[in-house]
Amino acid sequence: MFNWDLVWFYLFQDPNLYFLKAAWLVLWVSVVAQTLGVILGLFLALMQMSKWPALQWIARAYLWFFRGSPLLVQVLLLWTGLPKIVPGLLLPDFACILVAFSLNEGAYMSEIIRAAIGAVDPGQMEASKALGMRYWVAMRRIILPQAARVVIPPLGNEFNNMLKTTSIATVIGMLELTGTARTFGAPTFNIFELLIVATVYYLVLTTIWDVIQRWIERRLDPDRKPAIGVNKSFGQRVLGFGSPRIR
Repeated sequence: MFNWDLVWFYLFQDPNLYFLKAAWLVLWVSVVAQTLGVILGLFLALMQMSKWPALQWIARAYLWFFRGSPLLVQVLLLWTGLPKIVPGLLLPDFACILVAFSLNEGAYMSEIIRAAIGAVDPGQMEASKALGMRYWVAMRRIILPQAARVVIPPLGNEFNNMLKTTSIATVIGMLELTGTARTFGAPTFNIFELLIVATVYYLVLTTIWDVIQRWIERRLDPDRKPAIGVNKSFGQRVLGFGSPRIR
């Protein structure tokens, strides 16, 4: 029969905080993997938009593999296949998950960032060149800040999905939320109760991120009225830090 006492215990009374530690691990892996994926995706997007066919071919081949094969298979390839290719090289479980998640996320972020850059009016780049800006300077100062507003909603969805996709790590024995529920529920056959506990933690993490995402979107809203006489930088609009420039 369903045991509500067990759910209550692991939610509020567990002295060892097993699920809270697992939730922290999920958050840490998601933040690091998503950050690395965004950086990798930016470079891949620029490679696809490059004038050099070799860079375009490399980027497209990368996307073809990592978007065309399941993430679970990629994790298992690193976990079980890498030691056979390079004898003696066995990645720890967290390193294997970080590498696999980052490489996979980079492929999807590449398309998101490329679409966001393409959504910026081409006249912005032409005007930047007319002012004497080099390509990379124009991208950093003009194009990418405008593309950031387009990137935030799909980026938020990707990070939300990343928080839940960490459950794949249980297949290699990593004690994230799903793995913790299976480990502590299997001996007493109370897996269902502990999966409910894990679901509550997943919902808390995704809800917190939803609030943060909406806050970032409001900060980047082009129709948001700034304070009169104050010109805020891009970093201050996003993070709220830095000194405003008084006009």
